[in-house]
Amino acid sequence: MPSINLRPWREELRAERQKQFLTTLIGVAIVAGGLVFLWQGQVDSQIEYQKSRNAYIKSSMEVLDKKTKEIQTLKKRKETLLSRMKVIQDLQGTRPVIVRVFDELVRTLPDGLHYDSLNKSADTVLIKGKAESNNRISGLMRNLEASEWFANPNLTDVSAVKGDDALNQFTMTVTQVKPAISKDKKGAK
Repeated sequence: MPSINLRPWREELRAERQKQFLTTLIGVAIVAGGLVFLWQGQVDSQIEYQKSRNAYIKSSMEVLDKKTKEIQTLKKRKETLLSRMKVIQDLQGTRPVIVRVFDELVRTLPDGLHYDSLNKSADTVLIKGKAESNNRISGLMRNLEASEWFANPNLTDVSAVKGDDALNQFTMTVTQVKPAISKDKKGAK
């Protein structure tokens, strides 16, 4: 006899498939939730790592700022020390100049002429003196012009001395220059 299955197999198959679908859906949801949890943990970990790096960079920048300020103060101190050293070197270098200037003033002084006063302002020397004749004053101007230490002698005043007709009083200015060192002098040193 033929057997007839009267059980509702289609409903059972449908219920089985629905149960498998729900199981798969729950499994996918659990896996997705786990993945989201892992991803969130990874993102939080990276954020914390970046925050620690930012904090390290900030503290390093503060240290570098302090060092930069210290370097700037040291540079300022260095500049002031260098300027002081330059002033001292200039003073050391120009110390013998005044001796040479006075020596040159004596060497250029012709007979029959003497100085009453010498005043120096910047590179200009004001000379006041007395001479026996105008020729002596002209000789002084030629000697000063020929000197390595002086240039541009300028006679500003010549007058006869009251009470002594033999003397002429004069006033002149001359520019003090630094002589150029020639190759012969460099080789001799």
